[in-house]
Amino acid sequence: MRTTLLVVILCMSTGAVLAADDVSGDLTVFHAGSLSVPIKEITAAFNKEYPGVRVLSEAAGSRECARKISDLGKPCDVMASADYAVIDTLLIPKFAEWNIKFAGNEMAIVYTEASKYAKEITDKNWHEILLRDDVAFARADPNADPCGYRAVLTMKLAEDFYKQPGLAEKFLKKDLRYMRPKETDLLALLETKTIDYVFLYRSVASQHGLKWLALPNEINLKDAKFAALYKTASVEVSGTKPGEMMTQRGEPMVYGVTIPKNAPNPKAALAFVAFLLEKGKGLAIMEKNGQPSLVPAASETYDKLPEALRKYASKL
Repeated sequence: MRTTLLVVILCMSTGAVLAADDVSGDLTVFHAGSLSVPIKEITAAFNKEYPGVRVLSEAAGSRECARKISDLGKPCDVMASADYAVIDTLLIPKFAEWNIKFAGNEMAIVYTEASKYAKEITDKNWHEILLRDDVAFARADPNADPCGYRAVLTMKLAEDFYKQPGLAEKFLKKDLRYMRPKETDLLALLETKTIDYVFLYRSVASQHGLKWLALPNEINLKDAKFAALYKTASVEVSGTKPGEMMTQRGEPMVYGVTIPKNAPNPKAALAFVAFLLEKGKGLAIMEKNGQPSLVPAASETYDKLPEALRKYASKL
């Protein structure tokens, strides 16, 4: 007799136990570009437990992912954002009910051996090197991607940290032609030697075997101990309506995940998110790829969480 692999998870609506055979069909996952490598690995591991599910992953800037759901009405089962706040501000409460914080990251200056002054750059002079006329750098679009507005926040924090008035403005005016919609689009510019440096997540640099310069914790948006300091920097980004702007303040980097209200395949979505958040499964893959786990983290939407996912969060 064929053995059925039983995976004990609770259905969002009924609380019933689901077998792997009960979870099947297409599963559409919108995710931040910085999650491309871990999501690919997580999908392969997930399919060993749920072979009947075909995961269709689509990478884009997190804000762009959210707008595909809110503005374009594209079907999505799981949304994984590089900034949990994107889900809070652009999807909750109309398009999603809850949000789980699950991983961290940090901003870094990423480069290759071919980058100009690669042997000279340090955490004390990087801002001087990037502003040289013979050096080109790139960053993501703040209106499309959290990495973009985090780059701006890092610039502003650096201005105060290095006591260099006007530093952020100089950065913001330079090399605008190299701006791209999402952080992973910048890798091609670096690999083709079109640019020398990129404001990018440390995890992406590690995943692609690139060199990266660790920035001081006071400016890299990594350390919760500096949350109050990070908040002193802000940037204006597009809001929920055309022409509307909203203020994005600096804060420690926290990734978030949700299941949209109109997810076409909610059973598979629940199974995938549970797999992603499990310590020995998805989170182990995340940490291997340079992104530390934050599970369980306090959730402002804890009471809205599916019962099966509450163990991966804590109540405020």
